[in-house]
Amino acid sequence: MDIILLERVEKLGQIGDIVSVRDGYARNFLLPQKKALRANEANKKVFEANRERLEAENAEKRTDAEKQGEKVNGEEIVLIRSASNSGQLYGSVNVRDVAAALSDKGHAIDKRQVIMGAPIKTIGMFDVTITLHPEVSVIVKANVARSEDEAELQSQGVDVIAQMNEDERGESEGFTEALDPDRELGELPSAEAGEEEATEESEAEG
Repeated sequence: MDIILLERVEKLGQIGDIVSVRDGYARNFLLPQKKALRANEANKKVFEANRERLEAENAEKRTDAEKQGEKVNGEEIVLIRSASNSGQLYGSVNVRDVAAALSDKGHAIDKRQVIMGAPIKTIGMFDVTITLHPEVSVIVKANVARSEDEAELQSQGVDVIAQMNEDERGESEGFTEALDPDRELGELPSAEAGEEEATEESEAEG
């Protein structure tokens, strides 16, 4: 389907461009969201008659989005979640969670403005894109942790999952018997060997 873009659409074009897209994409997304018009003769005339107004409105919205972006860009949100010792969440963090956390910090963000490739399923620090306008995007930090203390460590740059793995390795090594590099296979460790020799001598004397 040929359409006229009413705003910039990533990977498609700028306002006023006539482009071809899949019918489903146009019917299910671009047309209902008022991001485009069908590119028929009547709509072309309507668009040209309103081009200046549409471009002026778009410029105003972009300016507002840039001002908002200055406040939101680099914001860090803390999301406390239950997780296993390996750092896997019991559940996930999605666009709704990010939008709600930003709203709690005073930023009017709709979940449709939150761009995540997939829900977050582990603890850690994650970059999340917020699209405030087709031409204005900013990055916020999602700090997903099991507690406020963990969140504080992650905020300081500590890799909590790596630290947990290291602690687990340390604990398991603590239960490992120190090996004598000079010991032959089948031999007793030197301390045990000395005790056995002493026992044999006392039995012989007895």
